[in-house]
Amino acid sequence: MSDTPAITLDQASLRFDHGPLWDGLSLAVPQGEFLAVLGPNGSGKTSLLRVLLGLQRLNAGRARVLGHLPHRGNQAIGYVPQQRAFDPDLPLRGRDLVRFGLDGNRWGFMRNARGAERDVEEMLALLDARAFADSPVGRLSGGEQQRLRVAQALIGRPQLLLCDEPLLSLDLNYQQTIVQLFSEWNRRRGVTVIFVTHDVNPLLTAIDRVLLLAGGPWAVGGVDDVLTSETLTHLYRRPVEVERIKGRVVVLGAELGGHEPLHMHGGTV
Repeated sequence: MSDTPAITLDQASLRFDHGPLWDGLSLAVPQGEFLAVLGPNGSGKTSLLRVLLGLQRLNAGRARVLGHLPHRGNQAIGYVPQQRAFDPDLPLRGRDLVRFGLDGNRWGFMRNARGAERDVEEMLALLDARAFADSPVGRLSGGEQQRLRVAQALIGRPQLLLCDEPLLSLDLNYQQTIVQLFSEWNRRRGVTVIFVTHDVNPLLTAIDRVLLLAGGPWAVGGVDDVLTSETLTHLYRRPVEVERIKGRVVVLGAELGGHEPLHMHGGTV
């Protein structure tokens, strides 16, 4: 494995008309790390992934992905986007959606079509999705669609996996299955995982560090360093209590998935 970080951000800032999403964000994500990204709605979690995908330009600072400037169509990246509804009449089967992870950015047919079909079948089996693989994706449940999106992201054997709320619409059993799957690819294959989520609890056994974005300020570090009463009170500028209850992290006095604007500098803790 290369010593080059999977992701490097150097004084990176992103602003929209309503103000900063994050400011002066600097961190290095080593290859093989599992990083959870938390923060209120509107704090720039999805926008961070768009920067890494080459879809959004920074206002200031620099970003590097696998040693290079971010660019569209990077085949080394697997991406699980936020869930959005498909047209019920879209003439696209579940297996077609998965195959887009191999050749969705190419014109014409792949040279090794038989190998591609074998890969699709393997991913469908891995995600327990073969039963609905030939159904129109727009007529599947949200959970079934999400399993297909995960299969699509993994089929290219990525070096870097970017996940934007991949547990939405999944029941608790499948949430655990997906987290375990990502964890196995992370630990056994060395795949770097950036996992945007509104709830860190399903990930506690898998993640190495947490990046907390807070509408300008930010903090990064281990779960026990970032998700503390002291750190969140500092970022939110109001009293926040963090409790550990039966192995779960419970935040009192603030909603990490809410809309509260924050305006302080953060950093590594």
